[in-house]
Amino acid sequence: MKITHRRALGGVTAASLALTMAACSTSGGDDGGGGGGEPADLEDNRVGAMENFDVGTTFEATEPLEFSLLYRNHPNYPLQEDWLFFEALESNQNVTFDITSVPLSDWAQRRSVLIGAGDAPMIMPITYPGDETQYVASGTILPISDYVQHMPNFQAKVEEWGLQPELEQNLQANGKYYMIPGLHENPKPQYSIVIRKDLFEEAGITEAPETFEDFQQQLETVMAEHPELDYGLSDRWSINGPMEATLQAAAPNFGTEAGWGYGDGLTWKPESEEFVYTGASDEYRSLLEYFAGLVESGVMDPESVTQEDDTAIAKFTNGQSAAIGGNDQEILNYRQSFEDAGVDAELKLITVPAGPAGSISGTTRTESGLMFSAEAVESPNFVAMLQFVDWLYYSDEGLEFAKWGVEGETYNVENGDRELMENIDINGLNPGAPKALNTDFGFHNGVFMPAHGSTADLVQSMLRPEVVEFINSMNEKEPAVIPPPVPMDEMDREQASLHRQSLQDHVMQNTAKFILGQRSFDEWDAYVSELEGINMQQYVDLANEAQESFEQQ
Repeated sequence: MKITHRRALGGVTAASLALTMAACSTSGGDDGGGGGGEPADLEDNRVGAMENFDVGTTFEATEPLEFSLLYRNHPNYPLQEDWLFFEALESNQNVTFDITSVPLSDWAQRRSVLIGAGDAPMIMPITYPGDETQYVASGTILPISDYVQHMPNFQAKVEEWGLQPELEQNLQANGKYYMIPGLHENPKPQYSIVIRKDLFEEAGITEAPETFEDFQQQLETVMAEHPELDYGLSDRWSINGPMEATLQAAAPNFGTEAGWGYGDGLTWKPESEEFVYTGASDEYRSLLEYFAGLVESGVMDPESVTQEDDTAIAKFTNGQSAAIGGNDQEILNYRQSFEDAGVDAELKLITVPAGPAGSISGTTRTESGLMFSAEAVESPNFVAMLQFVDWLYYSDEGLEFAKWGVEGETYNVENGDRELMENIDINGLNPGAPKALNTDFGFHNGVFMPAHGSTADLVQSMLRPEVVEFINSMNEKEPAVIPPPVPMDEMDREQASLHRQSLQDHVMQNTAKFILGQRSFDEWDAYVSELEGINMQQYVDLANEAQESFEQQ
């Protein structure tokens, strides 16, 4: 396996140059590459491809093939040339990689440089929806929707699991999509609130709150029973905006989006079939009023909207608070902090309570996936590459391989259950084992396993029982409405981007002020007028016009 360590042009200047080159390029407009032309004729691009590749087929190239790959090198499991992952692919799939390794810390910038300079590898994993949009006009990335007929596993999962609406979120103005996401059979929610279950039970609370009103009452009860607490809830993840994880998890239950899920700031209204601006909606106001009420009543720490994570965790560990934002992995870190402090605490990640809009989960069934260089379509191995990607990222067999490794070497199957070898650990399945599945073998690697298994069975196969219980309870909630796509042409997209950032900056500043009581809700109309003054209506009109235009195509 060849590993290439690319050197970027240097700093922000290089990234800016790359984006400028991409915006000014005119290549790939009509040749089936990155533009909106007809798909390429692939008669001469089938070298190494299988004749009858289909769902259930194990991919094996008909001759040795090497695919160029952009690799995100994570410091927790640095890239190793001799990983069993690579050895197994070479032996069983007849595939090796020409890897361009990029450090995690430089991932987005270096990718932009490579794409803009025309040096991007064929395969680019760890692509989140929206990452690809900036490159579409340049013709430097592939309209992969033209070629998914060569990816039967991908197509089958989209159809069987009803994922077409989610997939359409990635459509561009020309009706094509340029990235394919990781797919889930069921949503995989992670974030909610972690409570000190022992303190709640000592206060006579044995059931998780069904609604956010219940949650406030429970916090008040716990504080009354434990006067040593400064607050019921002291939250975290507020570096880039107030309480981004908790607001994201709570928002769907109030009929809105917030925090990390604020996205483009547009909320789809099915009843009127139009978008409205999220931060000016009555539903967003209702969400802020709830958390402002927590602060006003003294059950939530006002520093929650600004404090660093370590400060919030310290307050939780030191017994100053009884609840904190968390997820299925952070709860393990919290437990370790309590253990290190010599405190016997019982913790639980609660199901996100219901709100005024109902009991709704905003978790999507897609996540990071892949995009491809426009030049990939010119490779004589292009069809074989599509088949290989389809097998590794979307077939049940390939997903199991990427997650668990090689049966008999990294895991065994006992009575239908997969079990890691005793000397291998991942996710705390074999605590204290001398080897790690990702660090020492290359499996369970985000580059090759974006969906953690896709099927409900495979996703849950490495999860602790408490996490499975949390996911199952969250999946009993009603899914949020999936909005229609809003594909804009380049000019409208640039204008919308300028409006979006200015609006979001103002919303986040005032989100904190409203929650803290620094701004009265009596000033809500004035706040909305301020948003109108920074082009809110123009932004919403752009979105609605793009959506209507797309529907009429």
